Amino acid sequence: MTRTIVASKSKTVTIGFDEPFCVIGERINPTGRKKLAAELEAGDFSTVEKDALEQVACGAMVLDVNAGVVYNSNPNPNETEPPLMRRMIELVQGLVEVPLCIDSSVPAALEAGLEAAEGRPLLNSVTGEEERLEAILPLVKKYDVPVVAISNDDTGISEDPEVRFAVAKKIVERAADYGIPAHDIVVDPLVMPVGAMATAGRQVFTLVRRLREELGVNTTCGASNISFGLPHRHGINAAFLPMAITAGMTSAIMNPVRQVEMEAIKAANFLMNNDPNGAEWIRFSRVLDAVAEGTAFPEAAKAAQAAGGGRGGRRGGRRRSA
Repeated sequence: MTRTIVASKSKTVTIGFDEPFCVIGERINPTGRKKLAAELEAGDFSTVEKDALEQVACGAMVLDVNAGVVYNSNPNPNETEPPLMRRMIELVQGLVEVPLCIDSSVPAALEAGLEAAEGRPLLNSVTGEEERLEAILPLVKKYDVPVVAISNDDTGISEDPEVRFAVAKKIVERAADYGIPAHDIVVDPLVMPVGAMATAGRQVFTLVRRLREELGVNTTCGASNISFGLPHRHGINAAFLPMAITAGMTSAIMNPVRQVEMEAIKAANFLMNNDPNGAEWIRFSRVLDAVAEGTAFPEAAKAAQAAGGGRGGRRGGRRRSA
């Protein structure tokens, strides 16, 4: 079984075919969040702190950290993003025990995050573009970390799933040239919006099966992409995630503060026999009971965590998986 190991200083999370679905919290990202971007530019990290604690309480097993702020005073991300990334990584890992996912399109920011991170973070991301492969794969090898591989290349994002599979295969093969094993590649096959492409769901389910069976890699996605542009998006996301899990997807970058999506994932883990004796579902049901009585989901989740009902991770540091 393929297992991808990510770790903080004190907690290890395994992404794998026979493991509970790995929820990667997406909210520490200023993209599309003007208020957060303005706060970060002003040196205010209060929302980052709130989002870190809230996402973990709601069930995030890994936290994605993105420092992509466009500064009015200096719009050059190669200068502004690395120091901000370092500061954000240091802040977040001081607040929570879960591993981190270092997310940037700027190689220098990725390396700044890698230098600051404790344990074995997930790197987000590499693509099939030649320039990106040559910039990112040496970092993956140098720091001995797993990496998200996004299935687009110099030609852009293809609507043809065969092309996206071929790009993923190319990345896995190029990584092997650097001595990076397939179990350290987590492929994002790219989820298209179902509102624009009716076959988007079926495409990604087929791709995930192929990636698992033919390349032996773990997979992830930006889960909310499937519902982009549609009303009542969270119901679509909540249906998509268990279907993707059944197809073999092992993680997603998503918003864990949304109750309906987390409920779907907890139920899927139980049904896939990745929740021994339903212990996690029973714990989560207490959160749902509190919500039914009028408590907001994040507050109910935080109360359950404070009561000691959270699911702990294994202790660990920087190590590899076979």
